[in-house]
Amino acid sequence: MTRPDQPAAAAASDDALFGSEAADYARYRPGLPDAAVHLLAATQHGVPDPVLLDLGTGTGLVPRALLPVLHRLVHIDLVDVNQHMLETALTALEPVRGACTVSAFTGEAHTFTPTEPGRAPSLITCCRSFHWMSRREVLSMADRVAAPHAVVAIMGDGSLWTHESDWTAGLRRLIQTYLGDDRRAGTRGTYAGPGRSYEDDLADSAFSNVAEHHFPVARAWTPEDVLGYLRTTSFARPALFAGRHHEFEAEALGLLKAHARGGVLKEDAEFTVLLARRPGGDA
Repeated sequence: MTRPDQPAAAAASDDALFGSEAADYARYRPGLPDAAVHLLAATQHGVPDPVLLDLGTGTGLVPRALLPVLHRLVHIDLVDVNQHMLETALTALEPVRGACTVSAFTGEAHTFTPTEPGRAPSLITCCRSFHWMSRREVLSMADRVAAPHAVVAIMGDGSLWTHESDWTAGLRRLIQTYLGDDRRAGTRGTYAGPGRSYEDDLADSAFSNVAEHHFPVARAWTPEDVLGYLRTTSFARPALFAGRHHEFEAEALGLLKAHARGGVLKEDAEFTVLLARRPGGDA
């Protein structure tokens, strides 16, 4: 699973990058497909007291999706470098967590240390954020802290930059007229092509037993929702436009409305889940 939206260098997703966009992130980022959520829950069959470690949690998308399905979760560790994101995630989880306890760790994923050493995660998830991380070190950390039969789930589905359709192509060209031909990535970097695949990362880790799952996803966007989504991305966030963001959004809204049919823009995506276990772990 070489992600097409993987930046050339893994720049940290810090407060400077996404801090002020936490509310938009929670509102506009697409959720997980139901089938993917049930796949994650199924990995915990037979685990008496499941513990979730969600790396790069953002606004808590993964645990919010899992809690209604995996009722037996006893604890969730949220990890993110962005304090604003973690605060949003904790607020969102409070009314739905029930008896499940939740802890937040602010820092890079590979530096995570459990608050209670005896509470080893049985499921470690990373959704749309592995490309920001020091991946080898993250997998080494996972090996140190995870339960013997733990599952590591690396998930993602690209972005509207990589999606191929008439309306996304037009939007991409418009962004390039403002920000240059090279796709922005992180606070200062640019995208330079896909690098090492996630499968290769996992093959060189303790979690080398990998199963790949693909879920087709059909999404319907309004033009306004697309603008909200763009504010949360590293390639079109407001700060990159040097005072011209309102001008860009006005032009983008006109372009999107011209492409919309019945007020809707369609995206046919594919959500990929890599489930990785240590050799000899349960299939």
